[in-house]
Amino acid sequence: MSNITSILLDDHLPRWEHRLATGAFAILAILVTVLVVWSAWFGNITALVLRATFFSLMVSAGLVAVATRRTFAPWRAVLYLLAVAVLVPGPYLWVNYLNIVRSGGIAGSLDITLFVIATVSVLILARYVIGWVMVALGVIALAYAFFGDVIPGTYGHAGYSLGRVTSNLFLRTEGLFGLPMGVAVQYILLFSLLGGLLLRTGLGQVFVDLAHALTGRVQGGPALTAVISSTMFSSINGSAVAGVVTTGTFTIPLMKRTGYRPKVAGAIEAAASSAGQIMPPVMGAAAFLMAELTQTPYATIAAAALIPALMYVFALLVGVREEAGKFDLGRADPSDIPQLKEVLLKRGHLLIPLIGLVVFLAVGYTPSAAAVLCLIATLVVSVFTKETRIGPIGLIEVMMETVRNVLPVVAAVAVAGMLIGVLTLTGMALKMSSLILDVGAGSLFLTLLLTMVASFVLGLGMPTSAAYLLLAILIAPALETFGLPVIAAHMFIFYYGLLSAITPPVALAAYAGASIAGAEPNETAMESIRLGFVKVVAPFLFVYAPELLLIGTPVNIVLATVAAFAGTFAAGTALTGWMIRPLTAMHRAGFTLVAALATVTLVWPVGNVVSLLAEAASLALLGALVFGLWSAARSTRAA
Repeated sequence: MSNITSILLDDHLPRWEHRLATGAFAILAILVTVLVVWSAWFGNITALVLRATFFSLMVSAGLVAVATRRTFAPWRAVLYLLAVAVLVPGPYLWVNYLNIVRSGGIAGSLDITLFVIATVSVLILARYVIGWVMVALGVIALAYAFFGDVIPGTYGHAGYSLGRVTSNLFLRTEGLFGLPMGVAVQYILLFSLLGGLLLRTGLGQVFVDLAHALTGRVQGGPALTAVISSTMFSSINGSAVAGVVTTGTFTIPLMKRTGYRPKVAGAIEAAASSAGQIMPPVMGAAAFLMAELTQTPYATIAAAALIPALMYVFALLVGVREEAGKFDLGRADPSDIPQLKEVLLKRGHLLIPLIGLVVFLAVGYTPSAAAVLCLIATLVVSVFTKETRIGPIGLIEVMMETVRNVLPVVAAVAVAGMLIGVLTLTGMALKMSSLILDVGAGSLFLTLLLTMVASFVLGLGMPTSAAYLLLAILIAPALETFGLPVIAAHMFIFYYGLLSAITPPVALAAYAGASIAGAEPNETAMESIRLGFVKVVAPFLFVYAPELLLIGTPVNIVLATVAAFAGTFAAGTALTGWMIRPLTAMHRAGFTLVAALATVTLVWPVGNVVSLLAEAASLALLGALVFGLWSAARSTRAA
């Protein structure tokens, strides 16, 4: 039980209080897990009832967790009481659902009271697990709903009573229990639980060992190991920071031992770990939100994300390999490199659930059903060896850790759902789209720039899922008026909302890598941006060339993909200044020109004459540069 009791802080609590809080948190975690798995497989719970019950259990668990971190005993008591009170809305709506439907969702005094309790609870939870940004947005939204009549002109409205707001935000699936909360209960907690179970079996170490076995003998092998293993790990975990602090504890010291500068070692790990949320098949919470908001099958979203994600990883692999060549770095100690056959024979079975997830999604299972099947598969394969076995206590620990990790997302989607409900109620959503189009002066490029800035700024202050939700409601419709494919508009927002993980002033993943590497944080972040430059430019490329999202004819998709990878290779090489041998200024200019021509290929309609000529010129120049460098290096070795 020692691991269970360590999940909540206890350094300032009486022993009895800590045990009670831990027990309550464990019970809530078990209940919410059972609810989510049951609904995912059987799917026979009404949306409002399911979401409200999930909300009550999660917010109650969150308030208990928050209370254990407070040192002021009276405030802890208030939080515990609020945790009990917020358990009521879910069961209340469950029992009274038919009466609510018959009454047309008109709120009574008890409904208003429960709405106030739920709103206060979630705002307090958001304050402690996210910060003041989400709280401020929630309060501003409610104030706008109540006092819109004092705002003159286009952006004002008649104002709404507390009863009307309660009807919309509490008794319908448009506010607290709207689509964002539905995604949290259907996908986010379920896939977080799957990721937690997979990692508890030791799959994270399998990723590291497989990557090290494949790349360890190459110059720069430890960095290649970091890129591959961290991408795989964070694609399951869904968190860039978690990827850094987990795989980075192994890969960063290994990179430093072979000669990588500390800031570069930390940056490589940070950039690689931030690849997880854009790499199929899981892609983090926001991808599930995208599937629901765009009414697009998740498999289609994952397929569309594949080429840009591979471009990003390819740029990282090129960057770290050329960094190793530029500074003539060493290779890993052969004694530290595991044998691929040995890794697969001993622990390769742990990959079965992950492979199964891809297969289940490919053959048409819903993401929820596929996740449940993979949960079962994970528990089955874990019993094969003593080291990977997960007992009842271990399973409860995973449930508790999953609930604790998902709390920020639940708080974010609750407040975001409330904000979306207010925007819909007041008609402000349509007005915001018109405002954005007016500011963008009808220019797609200018509107994209404004969207990029807004996405990045929101990504600094809140979880990606919350930032994406707000932008998807406010800005995506404006982008779609330019004729952009829906997936391209939403993916553009999605990418820039993720960028803050490696970009100052926040750059949490880069700062985590810097702390492990013993490097200066902002220098590490700047190196992360250099290595992860694809994440900055790719959104503009796939907006102008949706073929990169697999939208278009097969021939044009191939042409766009070839141009994109050629441009990525050339841009990365120009930034590094090395390929086979150190580059002269003329060589770097040549690679920069290749990247520019590849960009023209994609910005111009793919497949027309100008695009084809630009692509042919870029590939010919790239071939000439590589052949010239290879010939010069060969002549030098021969001499």
